[in-house]
Amino acid sequence: MAPKTTVSTADKPPGNGARRGADVLKKLRASRAEIWHDGKKVADLTTDPAFRNVVRSLASLYDLQWKQPEIMLFDSPTSGKKVGRSFLIARTHEDLQSVSRMMKVWADATFGMMGRSPDYLNRAMTAYAAGAEFLSHPNPALGENARRYYEYIRENDLCLTHTLITPQANRSVNTAKQADPYLAARVKEETDAGIVIRGCRMLATLPAADEIMVFPSTLLKNQEEDAPYAFGLAIPTNTPGLRFLCREGIDYGRSHYDHPFGSRFDEMDAVVMFDDVFVPWENVFLYRDVVRCNEAYARTGAIVNMSHQVVVKNLAKTEYLLGLTSYLARTIGIEQFQHIQEKLAEVWVNMETMRAFLRAAEADARLDEFGVMRPAWDPLDAARNLFPRLYPRMVEIVQQMGASGLVAVPTASDVDGPLAEEIKTYYQAARAEAHERIPLFRLAWDTALSAFASRQVLYERFFFGDPVRMAGALVTNHDRTEYIDRVREFLTHSMDDSDAGERKSP
Repeated sequence: MAPKTTVSTADKPPGNGARRGADVLKKLRASRAEIWHDGKKVADLTTDPAFRNVVRSLASLYDLQWKQPEIMLFDSPTSGKKVGRSFLIARTHEDLQSVSRMMKVWADATFGMMGRSPDYLNRAMTAYAAGAEFLSHPNPALGENARRYYEYIRENDLCLTHTLITPQANRSVNTAKQADPYLAARVKEETDAGIVIRGCRMLATLPAADEIMVFPSTLLKNQEEDAPYAFGLAIPTNTPGLRFLCREGIDYGRSHYDHPFGSRFDEMDAVVMFDDVFVPWENVFLYRDVVRCNEAYARTGAIVNMSHQVVVKNLAKTEYLLGLTSYLARTIGIEQFQHIQEKLAEVWVNMETMRAFLRAAEADARLDEFGVMRPAWDPLDAARNLFPRLYPRMVEIVQQMGASGLVAVPTASDVDGPLAEEIKTYYQAARAEAHERIPLFRLAWDTALSAFASRQVLYERFFFGDPVRMAGALVTNHDRTEYIDRVREFLTHSMDDSDAGERKSP
């Protein structure tokens, strides 16, 4: 059964435009999403210890929209209401740069530590809507579904999570050849009203989102075998039968003083289980077309838009690391040593490298086949392949500069406890009293050594997938013929000159 060629005309409730933090928290309190953590179903995301701090951080991003509306918002083309600029379909270079400025405000607010801030998937869904013509073949309903869904989340300013990859079971065979055909999420049945999904997917970061995008990986191989696993759709996170099983929370029970990042920005990661989840046809954007599923990210520009957001985030993160390492060096009086200067220079070069990639991608942007101003792909592809190597090294630099000081930092309870006077004496620094030095070192520890820090390193290593596979895709997808021809031409001329010289020799 194919998706219906007409979509539902039932209008969803009209949106109110860009949200504020209070709106986000109110919706989360009312949500009945089935989120499991530490053996228990989470009753209220806004009060549960594992989620309350990160959802407050999420809410603060939405408040930030209204503190800088000229940067963060624009007028909806349909309702005229103010909506988030991360939903803007860029038609000009200025449009694109305005989106970049907006994304930088959010990235700076979290020092780049919330990799799945809402703008990441807003940019993806915006691209799918703008490139809906690609999704419309052979069924026009699919492209129209993407456009309508994009307008719905734009007008309601919804936050999305997403899931792409299949569970790590038997990695020596493909998805269709696993011991259980429903190990990976697949279509169980079709009806006139929609499809039913059963199985599992990895890995949804920020399960506290309003909705989830369920899209295929770009590694589907066989049209017949993989067709049941080939779909793209989006549904509310509280859809019946949808479950999120979260990993152990990080530092969520501790104070901001002791765990400045872990207590604020642990987005949480979850495996997503589909227990016969019903998805209406109007929420389906790709269906049983392996070739189109493999091409969708590239053809619509979704991967470019997402990478654009990521490079903005990586720039903010590297700026933070330059500030942190410089502050550490100044505080404990080590900035005069050459090996420290070499390390600071390395972080600075990384920062300017990310800035250059971003500037090149925006400066070389061109209108794509859908009339969208798409950032240049080559600088973004280079940046997303390079940063997974740069970030662990920069964390290592923090470890090397902080050294034993990072594992000898008192907690807030110590600072306010019976040994307070001794702490003031023994934890001073060359250019800081103990009350300034200790929070700085706790921040450095939460950047380089804590559970939060380790998760960030792993996250950056595999942000877009296996680095080796990514490198292979880069080599395969970027034509190097021009550069080979230059070398061939040089060699040809060199040999001709050499032969001529030999013939003229006495």
